[in-house]
Amino acid sequence: MGSAEVLVLGEALVDVVESAGSVSEHVGGSPANVAVGVARLGVPVRLATRLGRDARGERIADHLWSAGVTIADTAWTDAATDSAHARIQPDGSAQYTFAVAGVVAPDAGDETALVHTGSIALFLDPGGETCLAALEAARGRAIVTVDPNIRPALVGAHDTALARFARAAAASDLVKLSDEDAAWLWPGAAASEVLETIAAWGPRAVVMTRGADGAIGRAADGALVTVPGATVAVADTIGAGDSFMASLIATLVERGVPGDAEALHAALERAVRAAAITVSRPGANPPTRDELEA
Repeated sequence: MGSAEVLVLGEALVDVVESAGSVSEHVGGSPANVAVGVARLGVPVRLATRLGRDARGERIADHLWSAGVTIADTAWTDAATDSAHARIQPDGSAQYTFAVAGVVAPDAGDETALVHTGSIALFLDPGGETCLAALEAARGRAIVTVDPNIRPALVGAHDTALARFARAAAASDLVKLSDEDAAWLWPGAAASEVLETIAAWGPRAVVMTRGADGAIGRAADGALVTVPGATVAVADTIGAGDSFMASLIATLVERGVPGDAEALHAALERAVRAAAITVSRPGANPPTRDELEA
C-alpha cells in the first residue's frame, strides 16, 4: 500500500459552543473525526477537506497532524474556516447554526485502498457532487464506505437528500448509519426494513448503530447480525458514531469487506468497543489501537 491507504473526504470545522454565558471552541466535523480515529488505529489516512488560512484552520491542522492524519494539499483556501455554532439550551439540548462552504476537492490516487465520505460534505453542493463523483470513480478499485450522518438543518429537502444518499450507497461497499439517521430518512420503519432497503441499492454490507443498544447489520449473504452495546460510564456521546466508523474502516482495510455473518459480527464487536471507549471520556477522543485491543 502507498502512504495514503485511506482517503477521507469531508468537512473539518470548529464547533463554537455557547453555554451559560461562556463560549468554547472545539475541533469537529464528522469526516475529520473519522480520519483521526483511523490514524489512531495505526492506518495511514489522508483527509481531503477545506481549511482557511486562519487561526481556526491552523488549530484544526495541528489537531489532525498530531493524530497522524495527512492533510491533502488541495485543502487550503483563503476563505474562512468552516464552523458550527451550538447554543446549549436549559434542558441540555443544542441548537445549531452552521457556516459551512461544503466544497471538497478529493484527489484519490491509484494507491488508495479505501475511500470514505459522509455528513455535510456529501449533501451540500457544489462539494457534494464532487464527493459523489469520487465515490463512483473509486468503486471497483478501492473499498468505498459512506456514513450519511444526517444534519437536518443542512441536507435540504427530504426527497433530495434521500436521492443523494441512495446514489452514494449504490457506489459503496459498506454503508453505516445511525438509528437517528434512519428515523429521519424513513420515519417509522423497522431497522431490518431500513437495512434491506439500503442493501437493495448495492452495498455488500449495511450497518446501523443504536446508541447504548449496540448495533445491527446486514451481511452480504443477507444474514442479520446484532451486537449489544457495551456497559460503560458515559461522559458524553460526542464522536461515538465517528469512532465506530473509524474502527469499521480499519477492519475493512485489514480484512476486507465482511463477507458473511461471522466476519460482520467481529467487525461490529470491535466498533462497539471503540465507541464505548470514546463515550467514556469527554469530547471526540477516539481510542488508539493499544486501547482498543487491551
